[in-house]
Amino acid sequence: MTIGSEMLQVSENSVSPSVAIIGGGVAGATAAVHMSELGLDVLLMEKGPGLVNGPPICHLHAGGNLYREISLQQCIELLRQSIDTVRLYPHTLNKRPTVIAVPHSDPGVPDDILPRLGVIQRAYQQLVDEDERNRVLGFPAEYYQTFMREDLDRLAKLTQPEQPGTIEEWLIPFAQHTDLDTLKYPVIAVQEYGWSVFRLAASAELVLEALPNCRVLARSTLVACDFVDNQWQLTYLDEQGKTRHAACDYLVNACGFETGKLDDMARQQRQRLVEFKAAYVTQWPQCQQAWPEVIFHGPRGTPQGMAQLTPYADGVFQLHGMTQGITLFDDGLVASNETSSQPELPQHLENKITRGWQPEATQERTQRAIVHMSQFIPDFARAEVGGKPLFGAQQIPGDDATLRAADVTFAGQHYARIEVVKGSSALEAAEKIVATWNLVKANQTGSIEDLHPVSMRLTAEQVERKALQLADERGYPRALAKVVGSA
Repeated sequence: MTIGSEMLQVSENSVSPSVAIIGGGVAGATAAVHMSELGLDVLLMEKGPGLVNGPPICHLHAGGNLYREISLQQCIELLRQSIDTVRLYPHTLNKRPTVIAVPHSDPGVPDDILPRLGVIQRAYQQLVDEDERNRVLGFPAEYYQTFMREDLDRLAKLTQPEQPGTIEEWLIPFAQHTDLDTLKYPVIAVQEYGWSVFRLAASAELVLEALPNCRVLARSTLVACDFVDNQWQLTYLDEQGKTRHAACDYLVNACGFETGKLDDMARQQRQRLVEFKAAYVTQWPQCQQAWPEVIFHGPRGTPQGMAQLTPYADGVFQLHGMTQGITLFDDGLVASNETSSQPELPQHLENKITRGWQPEATQERTQRAIVHMSQFIPDFARAEVGGKPLFGAQQIPGDDATLRAADVTFAGQHYARIEVVKGSSALEAAEKIVATWNLVKANQTGSIEDLHPVSMRLTAEQVERKALQLADERGYPRALAKVVGSA
């Protein structure tokens, strides 16, 4: 990988097609990893200083169990896509279960979740039967487990081992610190793992650095593109603000929430939504136990919205509160219109993206998230602000804000959009682009591991070391980059 303003020019004698990918978030970085590993000539353009530095990623979403409103088909798609993603990025997981709890403040019934979990469990079993390498979420028979009040009362009396080895051992701190009177039963624990955005970024950067056929243009912004003589002619500003030019055979739009700007340049209109969201970094030094992730369900956008507790190392927890005053914003969901494919966020949210957060806003919203969580975990009221928020804007294709599983669309000449809503969909989108455009020879087939030899050579130690460096550079606690959970 080279970083700079080199031309990507294709001659008639080129052995491999050239692909330019605009946007270095999880979608663009994953597409670059996949296509570069296949031997394609890839240019990855990212306006920021590094890769995978967008909306907060903390959860793999293998099965979509956080979302009661999505279809069973989307759940199965997320399960399959997540498994493939783990196989590509094996050192990015934090392996601990997720607890799904329905409080009395929520109109839902826990038993309503169980039939869907059974279907997902059987789908997982089938995938493992097809290929043992798909067993990345533990044993299918142990995919989920239910707990009644008396089970949690029993666990509350136990001492958690230093390294939990069973779902029951993982639930000990939940049983000890949660106000169990606030919940309906059963409580469900499912093998949905955490996903480290810093180790994901580290994995992608390390792979692309090792691949000479991929060039990354950081701090570079596309300003024009035209399809001329069967090639895309690109004009961009490099990190010094100088105008540069490049050409490629195929153009992939993977630029996250600014996807619509490239659609406008390419004259390929598309309806979409953009949603600004934030998660909050907290420190709870009084509790150093190994926690599962915990989801307290609640109606989205109401004061009783879902509360999500994501554990990291060293007593650091990330919080989502799906209320308008915490993770969601009153004017944070916007739509495109007839004149542009790019939805326009209000200026104060654009300022957060371009300039960061003011300290008082960080303090206010993080404290609201702490209060929201402490209604279920009273001791969490002692938590403090642990760092700046993880935040960003997410594009959603079409007009359905509840969509969670999406991948790619094609338009015009040699132009594709990666439109993932969840990061685990990115690999499948890249695979579909390669297949639809016939970018590799028919004999270039094989397993994920066979097709990505450079990715497979990474070690857990390499990835964590790079992730710690990225956390330092981006101004976040190192705890967010550390490996936590089961071995």
